[in-house]
Amino acid sequence: MQNDKKGLEKGHFASQRQLFFQHLAQTSPAPLAIAIERAEGLYLYDQTGKSYLDLISGIGPSVLGHRPPQVQAAIELQLNQYWHTLVYGEFILNPQVDLAALITAQLPELDAVYLVNSGTEATEGAMKLAKRYTGRPEFVACRNAYHGSTQGAASLMDPDYFTLAYQPLLPGIRHMDFNDPTGLNQINDRTAAVIVETVQGEAGLIPPNRAWLKALRARCTETGALLILDEIQAGYGRTGKLFAFQHFDIQPDILLLAKGFGGGMPIGAFMAPKHIMDTLSNNPVLGHITTFGGHPVCAAAALATLQTLLDSDLMAAVPQKEQLFRSLLVHPDIVEVRSAGLWLAVDLGTAQKVQSVIRHCLEQGVITDWFLFNDHSLRIAPPLIITEAEIRFACQVILEGLL
Repeated sequence: MQNDKKGLEKGHFASQRQLFFQHLAQTSPAPLAIAIERAEGLYLYDQTGKSYLDLISGIGPSVLGHRPPQVQAAIELQLNQYWHTLVYGEFILNPQVDLAALITAQLPELDAVYLVNSGTEATEGAMKLAKRYTGRPEFVACRNAYHGSTQGAASLMDPDYFTLAYQPLLPGIRHMDFNDPTGLNQINDRTAAVIVETVQGEAGLIPPNRAWLKALRARCTETGALLILDEIQAGYGRTGKLFAFQHFDIQPDILLLAKGFGGGMPIGAFMAPKHIMDTLSNNPVLGHITTFGGHPVCAAAALATLQTLLDSDLMAAVPQKEQLFRSLLVHPDIVEVRSAGLWLAVDLGTAQKVQSVIRHCLEQGVITDWFLFNDHSLRIAPPLIITEAEIRFACQVILEGLL
């Protein structure tokens, strides 16, 4: 009887794998295709019971790990009250209101929040807001930056490897190099906004030069362009502060949030001063609308995530955990380790070495990844709950993959 059950389970998972490749849209020719059965804390489990330490937080969202109890409790409570009611912005819904009140309390200069479903939607909304408020047609973005895959967000991308097949995209986009002060002259009186990642993620984790960030802020103020900081990856405790820009004594005009914002649930936001945000509500009315943005269940999850970060010592522990990673990741094949808190890029010099290490880690039950614009660096961005023992284990597996 036991053998019959195992046979049925094996057949079921073989069927699921076939259906996955047959009916789900594929984003690459070679997906990982691990059949996930459950997840908890830092770990994912496949159909055989094998555990995988998630060293990349699902590419960002699982900042508190998978199914954190505080977030799950908030989700379950909201499930028993109400789900979708009406399009965003019409009804007074407690999860949305409480989330907006708590997040703006951390950033009093940005006292209005527009809740959306994802990071790319936050980018799109912010671009519309900047054009509407300034009446200007152009944007400046950085090369090797990623702000999303929809057409407006994708228009900001350079180089064009990921976008060439979809052109023409939005006109009026200028590009400069991150941390290069000579590029600031691209910002002029036709610029609606400059959009930059506070820490450049997909370039392979490039922290900003403090003087350059200050000069960027000054140039935007001088020309009347809005400064949009994309903290979709860098925010929510990843760098040891709630937001990465808080390390650099500057203030954005618009802030983008997603990924860790929802603690594993799909939600994003763009934030701005209310007098700027209010321009979306008139001339025309409904200047930006969304059906599911700020879904009550997702908003409840986001509120619990924020409360947990503020009430715990997880952010305070980030520098020590960062230093432990850096002290352990020492090997002749490691060219450089760049980091911004619990967000690291391990430069191995070649894409072949990175892919070899990724495969080795997967075999040993550790999930890691590379970067869109830097294929010779290994991505590390674990949930903030990672322990010293788990850091030591993960680093050991990575180093063994270099032997």
